[in-house]
Formats: sequence, structure tokens, C-alpha cells
Amino acid sequence: MPVIHIDSLENPALADYAGLTDVAMRRLLEPAGGLYLAESSKVIERAIAAGHRPRSVLLQEKWLADLSWVTERFPDVPVFVADDALLEQLTGFAMHRGALASMHRPVLPEPADLLRGARTVVVLEDIVDHTNVGAAFRAAAGLGADAVLISPRCADPLYRRSVRVSMGTVLQVPWTRIGEWQVAAPLLHEAGFTIAALALGPDSVPLPEFTAARPERVAIVLGTEGDGLSRRALAAADVRVEIPMLHGVDSLNVASAGAVALYALQFMAQH
Repeated sequence: MPVIHIDSLENPALADYAGLTDVAMRRLLEPAGGLYLAESSKVIERAIAAGHRPRSVLLQEKWLADLSWVTERFPDVPVFVADDALLEQLTGFAMHRGALASMHRPVLPEPADLLRGARTVVVLEDIVDHTNVGAAFRAAAGLGADAVLISPRCADPLYRRSVRVSMGTVLQVPWTRIGEWQVAAPLLHEAGFTIAALALGPDSVPLPEFTAARPERVAIVLGTEGDGLSRRALAAADVRVEIPMLHGVDSLNVASAGAVALYALQFMAQH
């Protein structure tokens, strides 16, 4: 892999790393441009282990030795090395983790293919905060979800902050985008899933009661921050499930709620 020491920002290939704190700019550049960014050597390792190929790598000189295995595996992919001040000027932040890789974005699988062998899936509806998306994926990975399905308006799981918060687990958990509920609900039902909306309501079933006799295949649906699940999601659900709370608190952060539900389904349900 050619190592290129840079002292200016004129190389067009550096555009992959420009303005990483500008969310609007990145939305245009990353999904449309077919790339995403892996930050830190651990996340880069997980991305490559998932079969993703780097377009280029950007790092501090001191990280060259640690990433030598990448240079050996991809000898044709450029590695850009610069001092801290130039890296911060390019990216918009101090690169404390030392390494970034611009990765080719993988083609998303068909939802039906992910559902075919799954028993527990998570559906993220319109969650717009990248931190919450990343945290939800980390819970899904650690607590046994077989796949994650995200709505058309859900934030990008491969956005840099989502990947970082997930500790790279968005690169491990199978996921894809699913259509609107008029498409998603029949697809889930045809695959044998009970759609369980995590939502408060007079007809909601307490989580311990639901998990005590959990259906064979469950899709846990988590809604957007603040407003929760849409009317369409609630109408599509077969059951509403609520987490019993104490001390006058009525709900948890969406990623925390997902983690509690997955833990119950994984370790407390009757099999």
C-alpha cells in the first residue's frame, strides 16, 4: 500500500475525509458516494473482517506500525499520513483515535433474506440521533438480535458517530432498510414474526408477561426519540409491550429500552 505523506489538502482523494462534523455534507457525500468511514484501528479491523474494502486510509504517523497488516492485505489502497494540525484542518476535529479509513459501502441485503433464518429482530423506526442508532446496534449485537431492520427515515447506521458508539457492531449485526409499514408488516408476518411494539398504552402487556410466553419469532419495534412509535407502527403491531418502571419514570432512552427488551427475550423467556 503506498504511504503518502501530505503537507496540503489538494489531493482529491482527501475529500472523503473533509468536514466530518458537518452532518448535512456527510449525508450527501457518504451514502450517495458509496462510502462510509471507519474510525480507530479496532473499527477498521471489524470493517475488513466483515468483508468491506477500504478506499483509502488516513492516519497519524505513529499508527503506521499498528496498521501494517492493512497495508499488506491491500497494497493498492493509499495511506495518507499527516501531522495533527493538518488532520484537524481536514476533518474538523482532533483525531484522538489516530486512524480513519474510507470504506466502500456494502450493498444492503433484501429484508426477506435476513428474516429467513432469524428468531429475534429489532426494527428501528425513524430514530434520527446517530448516537441512539449506534447504541441500539450495540445492544442488538450483545443481547442476541439476529438482525436489525431500519425505516426509510432512520439515521444512517454507517455514519461515523453511529459506528463509533456501536463499537463497530453495526459492521457485525446483519441489517438493512425496510419499507413503510404497509410493506414491512406483511413481510414480517409472512416470515412468521409477531410484531411487538415497545410502547405505553392501556392495552400494553408488561414485558415480563410477554417474555414468559414469548412467540417463536419476535420483531421488537422501537420508535423515534420524543414522539415514540408512529400511528402506522402501532396499527401494524400484534401486541404492545411496556417495560414496568419505578419512581414515576415512564420510559427509558430508546436504546436502553431496546437493551432491556432484548435481555428479557434472550435470558428470561421460556424456550
